[in-house]
Amino acid sequence: MKPGFEIRGSRQGAARPPCVCGPRQRHVLFCRPRAPVPTPGFRARAAGFTLFEMLAVLLLIAITVSAVSLQVAKSLGGARVNAVSRDLVAALRYTRGQAIVHGKEEIIQFNLRDWSYTVPNHAAKKLPDGMELKIRTAAEEQVDDDTWGIRFYPDGSSTGGRVTVIRGQREWRIDVNWLTGEVRSHEVAG
Repeated sequence: MKPGFEIRGSRQGAARPPCVCGPRQRHVLFCRPRAPVPTPGFRARAAGFTLFEMLAVLLLIAITVSAVSLQVAKSLGGARVNAVSRDLVAALRYTRGQAIVHGKEEIIQFNLRDWSYTVPNHAAKKLPDGMELKIRTAAEEQVDDDTWGIRFYPDGSSTGGRVTVIRGQREWRIDVNWLTGEVRSHEVAG
């Protein structure tokens, strides 16, 4: 038997739905039943979405997009601090390497007025906007009120110190060991 069709026959007492067969199809075994007739009080609804449903979906999309964009913005800010910290670590290690290779003292200078640093034989490199530097080093490495340095010696040692890169709540510390000249960095939990 095909689904959606019924067999015509004479079942006593069984109510059959009315048939949509034409006048010439009276004696056919299979017949399509008529579409259901709505009960009183039932109102047929057109297919589609209401304005309220559309607004609810748009509101959910807006909330999701704003949450994602905030997370992306935070990630980019953290990535910038991370990148600047890596650049500073590389600059410090480069300065140490130059002192060892050339057999003479080399100094990297940090200008706290311009938020920049200068590697030997290179132009000053400025930090991106919104970033700050803090430096702790030996008192004799102060060039002027706003300029401080970390000196590296031919044997690899240094005057030592700490450079802190700050942007908003993110903070990275770069430590220079005075005895070995080793440069390490880590993020400060905050």
